[in-house]
Amino acid sequence: MVDLVIFDCDGVLVDSEVLSADALIAELRGVGLEITREDVRKHFLGRSFPTVAAMLSRDFGAVLPPSFEADYRARLLRDFEDRLTPTPGLPAVLSEISVPVCVATSSSPARTKRALEVAGLSAHFGPHVFTASEVAHGKPAPDLFLHAAARMGARPRDSLVIEDSVPGLEAAEAAGIPSLRFVGGAHLAGETAELPAGTLGSFDNWRELAQVCPSLFREEQDGAQLER
Repeated sequence: MVDLVIFDCDGVLVDSEVLSADALIAELRGVGLEITREDVRKHFLGRSFPTVAAMLSRDFGAVLPPSFEADYRARLLRDFEDRLTPTPGLPAVLSEISVPVCVATSSSPARTKRALEVAGLSAHFGPHVFTASEVAHGKPAPDLFLHAAARMGARPRDSLVIEDSVPGLEAAEAAGIPSLRFVGGAHLAGETAELPAGTLGSFDNWRELAQVCPSLFREEQDGAQLER
């Protein structure tokens, strides 16, 4: 039985990672650095912007101007308005989950808030949205998931993380929280990365969640209670 589902946002709730990669690529091109979507997926997926900026400087030799982060975020939010959607099939499944849910994301509060609004998902989570800005260390450290579980009043071992990125899955493992990997976002087509030991499995269609973890859904829970 699961008492809480902790969703990552980008690439899980919203199909945003291709948009994010393209915005980052465009902004970096403006400062003279060429990278690819594969570079973004390999190095930056699931990480907070400060971590990405540090890696760009250390590993790619990028010299980012002071306005870079603001310019990147502004470009991305413009793209969100026109092109952002929930991951296919998600809204119907969210409506059927009968245990508490929350969001725990490496994205900024402003980006997360707008992404959920544009995708029509805000009502499913209300105030239960937690970002890396609230903890000392972002993913793959366990801090954010432990913070989310504590704020929601759930024990880590009785929670479930749904993530798309390897750093996110590693964070769940470090937190002692079972996890599933969602690979149905456009950015993970053909992805074959090895799963961390604490990951229970992967799925690419939200309808599969009822088969993978039936205790999340009311009909299954009611039946279990009757059997007791």
